[in-house]
Amino acid sequence: MAQADGAHSITADEIALYDRQIRLWGVKAQEKIRTANILLVTLKGIGNEIAKNLVLAGVGSLTILDDATVREEDLGAQFFISEDNVGQKRAEAAAPQIKQMNPRVQLHVDTSDAKTKPPEFFAAFEITIATDLDFETFSRINEACRKANRPSYMAGVHGFYGFIFADLIEHDFVIEREKSNVPSRTHETMTRTILHIATKVENEKLIEMVTKRETYTPLIEANSSPLPEEFTKVPRKRKQVTPLLTCLRALWDFQRQNGGAYPSFSREDLERFTILSNEHHLQLKLDPSTLTAEFLRSFLQNVGSEINPVVAFLGGHLAQDAINVLSAREQPLQNFLLFDGERNISPIYSLHPVNNSGS
Repeated sequence: MAQADGAHSITADEIALYDRQIRLWGVKAQEKIRTANILLVTLKGIGNEIAKNLVLAGVGSLTILDDATVREEDLGAQFFISEDNVGQKRAEAAAPQIKQMNPRVQLHVDTSDAKTKPPEFFAAFEITIATDLDFETFSRINEACRKANRPSYMAGVHGFYGFIFADLIEHDFVIEREKSNVPSRTHETMTRTILHIATKVENEKLIEMVTKRETYTPLIEANSSPLPEEFTKVPRKRKQVTPLLTCLRALWDFQRQNGGAYPSFSREDLERFTILSNEHHLQLKLDPSTLTAEFLRSFLQNVGSEINPVVAFLGGHLAQDAINVLSAREQPLQNFLLFDGERNISPIYSLHPVNNSGS
């Protein structure tokens, strides 16, 4: 299977190393992964998990952009650093351990501030993954990636809670499935279109190779978009929507109004955050009874903290989605995944300026 004549051809050694992955998604997909140039912004807990999964998958190049220094509170959910690294640059301290996981990956470290990077900086990367930033910085990075026609992910963790946002702009991918007698619709949802269907015979079964296209919305628009009607039209379903979406929007509003700072436990901050939360809950047309004082208190107590199982779940999910995007296989995230540890759920909401079917 190895093809030694091409600059991007996979070698026999790599076939042996990535055997399990190749069996899952094929040699061509692995070749795309091994030439990918990915940017990861911020190396906290979820960044650790993303870096680990991407490096083990064999991406070609990973650049870590993080200007922070290691603090004692970083040691709980960040496994690439130790007490000896406290006071050192976080990305530089973690780099040797990341590199050791897969020496084939080109690892680059940039200890400058992401806020100082010009928009053209992000054009150099095939995918940008930004984590644990304030909304304004998330939005600026997302806008820069869109201008360069580069997909991007935004993600963050707040203790028992977290989120992943995907903006792939316009992404084509292939799904293989056994041919059905039911005719396929050209427009599956308001964001998903079938472009082409080919067939092949495999194990005496007729298999369809369906090429689909997903169209995405930038973060700043998704953040002000309504929930699809399927979540708000029926009272029972309206009650099932996690108030985490409300609280995230309120948090990002609070940060915009306060220079990126998190709410403190002062009476003024608590009152302001509660007002913002109620406003967003109303805008989302959610049941007022689901935004309880207990949930608001729990969310605020978790803001800015990291818990191992949460960062592991979200980091693993995001890295896998990025790998699927590189290989152009499987349905990608569309477009907002939330993790609500209070209810142990991870719903996905498709948030766009015009209501459409949820994912």
